[in-house]
Amino acid sequence: MPTAGHPTRLSKAARELGLEPYILDLEVNGLTIVPPEVHGVAEDCFDQMLDLVLQRAEELVGCPFSLDRGPHEELDFSPNPGSLIGYTGDENVPTQFLLQTLGRVHRVFRDLAINPVAVAFMHHMIGGNNARFSSHNSFVKWYGGRGYGPTLGLHADQGRSPLPWGRNALNGNTNWCLTDYTREGGALAYVPGSHRRVTRPVQAQDEAVAAECPRGSLIVWHGATWHGAFPRMIPGMRISVTNYYRHHMVTSQEDIRGTFPRELAEDCDDPALFRLLAGFKDRGPYSEQSYPIPRARNGNE
Repeated sequence: MPTAGHPTRLSKAARELGLEPYILDLEVNGLTIVPPEVHGVAEDCFDQMLDLVLQRAEELVGCPFSLDRGPHEELDFSPNPGSLIGYTGDENVPTQFLLQTLGRVHRVFRDLAINPVAVAFMHHMIGGNNARFSSHNSFVKWYGGRGYGPTLGLHADQGRSPLPWGRNALNGNTNWCLTDYTREGGALAYVPGSHRRVTRPVQAQDEAVAAECPRGSLIVWHGATWHGAFPRMIPGMRISVTNYYRHHMVTSQEDIRGTFPRELAEDCDDPALFRLLAGFKDRGPYSEQSYPIPRARNGNE
């Protein structure tokens, strides 16, 4: 968030990757959209990820999914639809769910989590080498319902962290768009510049705009940016991979450090970076005896 006397910080990696205009956009608006020619993930990787997500959805739900139809059968969200993302009660039927722990599903998702451009954004927002993984998921969304309702589900990802917030993000988020993002297609909604208010959202749905972009784009936003989503008003599906990052002092959503298979972490483009972002070596200062215990010079013999 550039202010007088506080120029935009730009790391060597960010400069080398050509991210300056996108980081300026992120600083001003709290969100930026990065095209494939900048983030470098090939189109066939998006094809592969989409196939894997649809396959995983069918395995878990029990019916096929296709981009033009969504689920091929009516779905039962009982016993507690009120706990589901996107459920607003009344006659509304949930029209999305979350595929979780994608880093365990296939190497392509692990490589995506350590994409150099995404990591450079996280280092910029969160600061230095403080960034860590929080979760690796996919939002699977289709036509119907009212989505999050009239509020659009606006929230800030770091909203559970106590105020006041500072300039550095406590969380940073990404959407890798496996399908086109349009307003009528249920795109991400956000309030430009809201991260500079450094507070939790108030009713601001009238200020929200759609993060519209073609398939293959990377959307990056600050943990203080107010965002949600528009309902999908046209047939078909909106699918993304959401890699969520955190400051290492913030609790992760997924217990990656404690439970992620170490052999899978070695199967990726940069195992050392994956291990760092997974926090495998992170330890609290008092998780074990870190200070020496003195011994009496003339103890009992």
